[in-house]
Amino acid sequence: MDNQYYEKIKPESLINLFSQAPVALAMLMGKDFVIESANEQILQIWGKDDSVIGLPLVEALPEIKDQAFPDILLEVYETGKPFRGYKVSCFLERKGVLGEYFFDFVYSPVYDNANQIIGVSVVATEVTSQVKSEEQLADSELRFKNLILNADYSIAIYRGLDMIVELANDKMLRTWGKDRSVIGMPLEKAVPELEGQPFIDLLRKVYTTGETYSATEDRADLIVDGKLQTYFYNFSYKPIRNNRNEVYAILNMAVNVTDMVNSRKKLQEKSEKLRLSEAKYKGLSEAMPQIVWTSAANGNFSYLNERAKEYFDITDDFIGAKNFSIFIHPEDLPKVEKVWKKAVKKKSHYEIEYRAKNKSGEYIWLLTRAVPDLDEDGNVNQWIGTSIDINELKILQAQKDTFLGIASHELKTPLTSIKLYAQVLDRMLTKQGDSKTAEYAKKMDEQVVKLTSLIGDLLDVTKINSGKIQLNEDNFNIAELVDEIVEEQQLTSRHKITVEKNSVGTVYADKHRVSQVITNFLTNAVKYSPNADEVIVRSENDGANMIFSVRDFGLGIPDNKKDKVFEQYYRVSGEEQSTIPGLGLGLFIAAQIIERSNGKIWVESTLGKGSTFFFSLPLSEREN
Repeated sequence: MDNQYYEKIKPESLINLFSQAPVALAMLMGKDFVIESANEQILQIWGKDDSVIGLPLVEALPEIKDQAFPDILLEVYETGKPFRGYKVSCFLERKGVLGEYFFDFVYSPVYDNANQIIGVSVVATEVTSQVKSEEQLADSELRFKNLILNADYSIAIYRGLDMIVELANDKMLRTWGKDRSVIGMPLEKAVPELEGQPFIDLLRKVYTTGETYSATEDRADLIVDGKLQTYFYNFSYKPIRNNRNEVYAILNMAVNVTDMVNSRKKLQEKSEKLRLSEAKYKGLSEAMPQIVWTSAANGNFSYLNERAKEYFDITDDFIGAKNFSIFIHPEDLPKVEKVWKKAVKKKSHYEIEYRAKNKSGEYIWLLTRAVPDLDEDGNVNQWIGTSIDINELKILQAQKDTFLGIASHELKTPLTSIKLYAQVLDRMLTKQGDSKTAEYAKKMDEQVVKLTSLIGDLLDVTKINSGKIQLNEDNFNIAELVDEIVEEQQLTSRHKITVEKNSVGTVYADKHRVSQVITNFLTNAVKYSPNADEVIVRSENDGANMIFSVRDFGLGIPDNKKDKVFEQYYRVSGEEQSTIPGLGLGLFIAAQIIERSNGKIWVESTLGKGSTFFFSLPLSEREN
């Protein structure tokens, strides 16, 4: 445009245009950049009024003196090259407060008619709000990214319809069995084993419809550690939208529930096996002629077979609320409770005989056996037991005991006569000098003594079983009794009997019966240690009880048979034990004597190394 047009424009029009412009404008003249003109917008940006017009820029805005703007203005003034700044930081004092602001601006040279640079024009737009928003957005994105990367779940973001892996945290990479090299790749290429599985199609459907998809315990086959493996996930595909509400990416969150799914499957399989097993054993129990039951840890019934219901005439109402105590004879109940409490404490099996009332109202004998079903922590889940009617057996046993009692009494008289004749014959033959025949008579006498002892045991058993055994109790010194018996036994034993004792004191018991127990301990110790040559006898006082023990170094007793040695007619089985004579009554009688004397009897043994038998009796009151 020719200069003549500019010359025709009134200066007032230019000034009006300048002041009404929608952008901040200023004219800085000379090297001191004196403010020739400044419109209202730029004065607001500077935080000044029109009093600064006519002042050099650094005098009007002293806070910019050490910032980059004076140097930039000087370079434009000297070179004539415009300068454009975008989102440039500037510290300005507004209302007495120094703050940081951001601007887009242009510095352009101003020429005179001679085409000489006489100043610099300023066009500026404040973009502080935009920059702050962008910073906040960047901070938000950074926090979001850190949240994803450090999340406890597997998280990934897929961008575009091609599902480019834009972001994936370490958990997701481990889920895929991949490293960070897959970032930026299409998901199909990053995880090629997904081909033929539904996930890619589901992602594209979410992308096109904008609807979230979620799944629970969904199966995924992935190559991890070099092999294809099956996993199960709870996951979701959620669309991410831009400010125009358009879907541009998908957020994938996943939780590995493989262990939970597999555990549940195993549990279901175990439950099914248990159900089949329970059905099988329930059918088996119903087919058995015995009473079969289970109870909770507290002893209340949890199952009764039909035989039990019919035997006691009870219904399912008993289950969960009752136990056997309601049927047990009052005289037998304390004994049963004692055995039960011991089994509960030790969490071990138990076996006991007792009388129980049947549906007819009569008491019959039952033999009950039960074992605990323990959980992984060793606690009792339930008791599994059987009960057998042994009433006829008990009747036969009573008849047998009656027979043995009668037979034993009848045998004692002829045995006494035989023993007398044997002794007379021994003396006569010895007197006649026939020592060889006399020896036979002596051996006959010894055998009669053994037979008399066996008959005595049988008589004791019948008395015990019938409750007729008599105890003639009195105070006596146990140490003196031990010395007498040991001295007597030592005369006929090849074993050395070593006695260890302290000040034992007196006990209140049947001296003859206690003597019988001590003798039994000693004879057994010698009998069951054929290859040893010593037996140790020990008596001691623990302040309340006298404790007597006999230790041998013989055959020993297996752990699972130690509790049975005090039972009637029980003998430890084995090749060596089977050659040792006896009826299995001595320890049974000994146990009955001690227990009826308010004492205790027990054994400690190691197979092949020997046994120690103990009994204890309360000391007399005057000793306590």
